[in-house]
This record gives sequence, structure tokens and C-alpha cells, in this order.
Amino acid sequence: MNHSQWKTRRTRKLSGDSIEESPAYVEAGYAFALGQAVHDRRTELGLSQTELARRAGMTQPQISNIEGGDSVPTLPLLTRLTKALDASLTIDRR
Repeated sequence: MNHSQWKTRRTRKLSGDSIEESPAYVEAGYAFALGQAVHDRRTELGLSQTELARRAGMTQPQISNIEGGDSVPTLPLLTRLTKALDASLTIDRR
């Protein structure tokens, strides 16, 4: 953790805000979890990012962004990605 991150956390802690409960923090967690799941399944199938992109009608940079948690795909894109990974998609409201 760098100094500016520490100052931000300290300020939020003192003001009573919890970074772990902020909507942005929760959303980022979902993006990272999705990216990890895509990466794990892709490597399990022995696919490159380029091959997965071709199967899903996407570009390799799009796959990279999803796997890195930098992008949250739309539901239609998730559906294509799921088919390309021969996987199932479950949306669980928590």
C-alpha cells in the first residue's frame, strides 16, 4: 500500500466510511472475480486469449481487460463469452 492509499483509507476510517462497503469497492471485487473465473476457465481449456476472443467474437485486448478486472462486460457479451468457454452463467443477487 502506498502513502496516498494509506491517507485515503485513514480519512475514510476516521469519517466512519468503510472502503470495503463502498459501491465502487464492491463493483471492483466483482470485476476481479469475473476476470479470475474467465482466466481460470480459459487456461483450463488450454486456450490463448486470442483463440478465446475469436470464439467469442471479441478482440484479444477485450479479453485481457476482462481478465484483468479492468472491464465489466454487458450481459450479451457475457453470454457469448460463456458459450466460448463452454461454461454456464449464473447471476446471484446478494
